[in-house]
Amino acid sequence: MRALALLLLVAWAASIWGTAVLTQRLVAPQLGEARAELRQLRAYQEDAEQKLERLRDRSTVLKRSDQVSRAANQELQSVLAERDQEIALLRADVAFYERLVGSPSQRQGLAVHSLTLDPGGDGSYHYTLTLTQNLKKAKVSKGQVTLRIDGVRAGKLSSLTWDELVQSAKAAPLAFGFKYFQQLQGSVMLPPDFIPHRVWVHVNSDAGKLEQSFPWQAAQPQGA
Repeated sequence: MRALALLLLVAWAASIWGTAVLTQRLVAPQLGEARAELRQLRAYQEDAEQKLERLRDRSTVLKRSDQVSRAANQELQSVLAERDQEIALLRADVAFYERLVGSPSQRQGLAVHSLTLDPGGDGSYHYTLTLTQNLKKAKVSKGQVTLRIDGVRAGKLSSLTWDELVQSAKAAPLAFGFKYFQQLQGSVMLPPDFIPHRVWVHVNSDAGKLEQSFPWQAAQPQGA
């Protein structure tokens, strides 16, 4: 009985060993292929991660470059706008002095050179009025100036007189006295329901009377 049991045990062990050997022979090639594919996948993963990192770095560089370009473009636009404004002011100055020293055929007497009305809030406007005369042998010109503004109020045509503009029942006119040019400055007040259309300048000088008008938009400073 012992010999039979021993024989059965040896046969069982041999069967298990044979099965293990056969399994190893069958599975070993597939396991090797799986390991090779795993190594290849890991290599692909590392390569993909490296490419992704390079793309991220490139994206960061492009974003910074775009920000720099935008900032440079904005600065350039600002500089160009400032230069345009400077050129416009220089042209105005040139035209002003050309009128003062122009040719005899261009020479004229007392004139309203310019008028600007700069809004100050709550319906107030700061005005700058420039008077000139460029006669060859000009003498001092003296006189007074008042303003009138035409527009619409409550759906009807309306005008604001000098007294209404300076909010004084007996407002004194602006006095001037100059030989070549003079600037007069002050403030006027417009009612909230008044829509201005045109500004009139009335000049009463020792040489006579002068009346000149400016469209409201033309009297506004640049950018207003």
